[in-house]
Amino acid sequence: MAKEAATAIEPTREENYPEWYQEVIKASDMAENSPVRGCMVIKPWGYALWENISRVLDDMFKQTGVKNAYFPLFIPLSFLEKEAAHVEGFAKECAVVTHHRLEKGGNGGLVPAGPLTEPLIVRPTSETIIGDAFSKWITSYRDLPVLINQWANVVRWEMRTRLFLRTSEFLWQEGHTAHATAAEAIERTRMMLEVYRKVSEDYLAIPVITGEKSASEKFPGAETTTCIEAMMQDRKALQAGTSHFLGQNFAHASQIKYQSEKEIEEYAWTTSWGVSTRLIGALIMTHSDDNGVILPPRVASAHVVLMPIIRKEQNRDAIMDYTQGIADRLRKLAYYGRNIQVEIDSRDIGGARNWEWIKKGIPLRVEIGPKDMASDSVFVGRRDKDPRDKAAFRKDAFVDGVKDLLDEIQNNLYQKALDFKNTHTRPMDEKTDFDAFFTPKNTERPEIHGGFALSHWCGNAGCEKNIKDRLNVTIRCIPFGGGNEAGRCIECNGPSAKRVVFAKAY
Repeated sequence: MAKEAATAIEPTREENYPEWYQEVIKASDMAENSPVRGCMVIKPWGYALWENISRVLDDMFKQTGVKNAYFPLFIPLSFLEKEAAHVEGFAKECAVVTHHRLEKGGNGGLVPAGPLTEPLIVRPTSETIIGDAFSKWITSYRDLPVLINQWANVVRWEMRTRLFLRTSEFLWQEGHTAHATAAEAIERTRMMLEVYRKVSEDYLAIPVITGEKSASEKFPGAETTTCIEAMMQDRKALQAGTSHFLGQNFAHASQIKYQSEKEIEEYAWTTSWGVSTRLIGALIMTHSDDNGVILPPRVASAHVVLMPIIRKEQNRDAIMDYTQGIADRLRKLAYYGRNIQVEIDSRDIGGARNWEWIKKGIPLRVEIGPKDMASDSVFVGRRDKDPRDKAAFRKDAFVDGVKDLLDEIQNNLYQKALDFKNTHTRPMDEKTDFDAFFTPKNTERPEIHGGFALSHWCGNAGCEKNIKDRLNVTIRCIPFGGGNEAGRCIECNGPSAKRVVFAKAY
């Protein structure tokens, strides 16, 4: 029996998926835990990925008329108290500032001094403080709509943290808009969700399901919450982005009012929507393998690494010149809104160099040795293929065809993820089958279960709660576009008009 090839990441996905995830991040040099519990340091390779995602999103936001602004990190406690459901939803996650300076204590250490008149909340989200600004900016129907986005950090004091997926501090964008009518606000809610779907599928190569959250899963204080849900390789769902129709709840709380054309005072209709660095966690868990992360080319931190092989010192200048010439040509090529990003790695560390770039997930690895230079060619490895699978290209053919190669990788990653999601998404109509679908077959690996179940739900919160309590399974969304289909609730057998997506989730 042939011996299985060794993998760069241990444990493998099959052996221990949660630990595999942490090791992939470590091996790719994307991020690390900080000295502050639950927070992370995003290193250059990971931050470049976030910059690329942010750029794509920011361009799409601006195409819809949204403008960027910035609002304070600190929110007066009284602001959160204005909207009851909102403060209840975030109370357990808030970090609170109560003092404004330090002084030496009796034992020589530093102690808080100067208590604040009113405690300040380190923003978990900004609806209330942006609502306060909107109440000053908006006086007439002529001021509407207001379409604002901010790029910021937020703090939610998580008890159980995991890099990128759930940290006490993370980076995100949050959009906030105000409108004269409910119809306009609802249209904006769906418009921004479509932006998230497009970025997820077209750039991150992550297939998603779009839909509306059930009442128990919606954003605190919202009328409705819409979302994109993705399936990770352990078949759990990850909520990758949300867009909320807030109705007039926050407008009442913050007194966002305007004079209508009929000279009647009206309350505005508002929305909010956001995605975060959690998208990087989604990308890692969707595409990576047991050799490390795999980066979709359209958002990759870099596209190509050129690795000159210098066996004799007298060949160094010639090979480096040849390598630099290829880099210069590649860097002039435009690819999805930016030029091809090229790394040159001339370190003499043997095979470890190749494996470092495999673990970092760069789409294309290019080796250039004396024989390649002599034949005016290069030797290319693709990250979406077996590391041992490499091919020789004429130099000009490689440069001229590099964008096609990158698109092949991008499309392959999306198709593989889509096939995986479709394979593990099943209609379920019998309660016994439903329970078995979400019951782990291996007690040593309780995180592995069936995937997404498309089942009927009567709309009763009690049935939803029973399923969550029994199986730790939630309604991820009520999908859009599925059409009405009469059936029986998977829990109580009562009448149901439509299937919903059930899954275990992060």
